[in-house]
Amino acid sequence: MASELLLFFLAVFAINLLPAFGPPTWSIIVLFGINTDLPLAALVGVGALGAALGRLVLAYGFRFWGEHVSDRLRANLAAAREAFERRRRNTVLALGLFALSPLPSAQLFAAAGLAGVKLVPFTLAFFAGRLVSYSIYGGSARLVERYSLGDAFKEVLTSPVGIGLQLILLAGLVMLPRIDWARWLGRK
Repeated sequence: MASELLLFFLAVFAINLLPAFGPPTWSIIVLFGINTDLPLAALVGVGALGAALGRLVLAYGFRFWGEHVSDRLRANLAAAREAFERRRRNTVLALGLFALSPLPSAQLFAAAGLAGVKLVPFTLAFFAGRLVSYSIYGGSARLVERYSLGDAFKEVLTSPVGIGLQLILLAGLVMLPRIDWARWLGRK
């Protein structure tokens, strides 16, 4: 059981290092829930932990990359960070809703890393939201037993809506440091 749980953690962690086009973590939870005897609570807890840690490492990777951009882009990212962190209540609400939604989170973490947002609270909110959403997905695993990991990959890589959403989020990520946030938000 411990080796299955470690394999599960590593699979979830690795998938959450991908900046785009990875299968959703819930599909890995469903796959392991159907094909192993691991308890649902362990799958949900370890899955949420693996996802959160994978996204945190992804964000730190983008933070490192963001330190090597031009001064102009770095100033734009600092203004974006200031705008994001200015209203704590709205930030927590938006992050909570995003963490519970089925939207891809990789680009959100990449943007947070680039902008230099405080990543630990950001990741903790993501972890809490994923505990809830993975519990829902994992609990309904028996209803979708015929859904395979191959189907999840195929859907991510062939769904026009999924591809379009990933491309839009990637374009937003590319544009994030190029926007003069200080001017756009009316600051010097």
